[in-house]
Amino acid sequence: MADKQISLPAKLINGGIAGLIGVTCVFPIDLAKTRLQNQQNGSRLYTSMSDCLIKTIRSEGYFGMYRGAAVNLTLVTPEKAIKLAANDFFRHHLSKDGKLTLFKEMLAGCGAGTCQVIVTTPMEMLKIQLQDAGRIAAQRKLMPETVAAGTVETKSPTAMQLTRQLLREKGIAGLYKGLGATLLRDVPFSIIYFPLFANLNNFGKKNADGPAPFYVSFISGCLAGSTAAVAVNPVDVIKTRLQSLNRGSTEDTYSGVTDCIRKIMRNEGPSAFLKGAYCRALVIAPLFGIAQVVYFLGVGEFILSFMPKKHD
Repeated sequence: MADKQISLPAKLINGGIAGLIGVTCVFPIDLAKTRLQNQQNGSRLYTSMSDCLIKTIRSEGYFGMYRGAAVNLTLVTPEKAIKLAANDFFRHHLSKDGKLTLFKEMLAGCGAGTCQVIVTTPMEMLKIQLQDAGRIAAQRKLMPETVAAGTVETKSPTAMQLTRQLLREKGIAGLYKGLGATLLRDVPFSIIYFPLFANLNNFGKKNADGPAPFYVSFISGCLAGSTAAVAVNPVDVIKTRLQSLNRGSTEDTYSGVTDCIRKIMRNEGPSAFLKGAYCRALVIAPLFGIAQVVYFLGVGEFILSFMPKKHD
């Protein structure tokens, strides 16, 4: 992928730092995306991203927009590191036999997307429960008719409490609920993103052998990320619905991907699959723009340069 060979530790550091910076910047938009995707006809509390964020601040305070951020900040480092390093690994090995064709670039992206779900699925599972807890609590106050009779309001659980509960009740499979939908989202995303980024980035190179300028890597990451995000948004809606454990009394529950698709089509129409699409594009664009800039600036290499060198 890159014009220079970068060590695996440097790749992991670059991916991790990029993930931390990106998530910190865009997490409130991601929270709005989750809440917009989860609300169904008859229980619509929010009309738009801005409406969701304003109501969240009013009812939960400023830090309410960062519900679930601790989970993301903890797990985004290995997730982004695995994605970027795996793509680089597959591209390197697929290019050994000759030119890296578009098909090989897509194959490398497929491998990267498959590898990352090891971390992505439990991270998203926990994050979605924490993000959506505020929506459920707000429904109790503002739309009591959507809450099942006799339901007692409880304090929102922490990530550790959720993890222990899922492991106790369902074992490790509880953390990997929605794995199929996550694969259906992340594999196509990476198949679109990585080849698109690489080709856009190549257009901005001053010469064939040198790296692309700073701004070209950022713009390429933003464009490729937002394009891939919107393309797979229907699957992201399905994944969010499947991974949500708490629902209002008027909201549908789903037994799997096909059941979810069928019920959304029947009850909400095809436009429901685009819920939160612009939020997702606003989240992913800077997230991957920042990731590629950190990666190409060589922040990981700079940090490693201060580590003591091994002497033979």
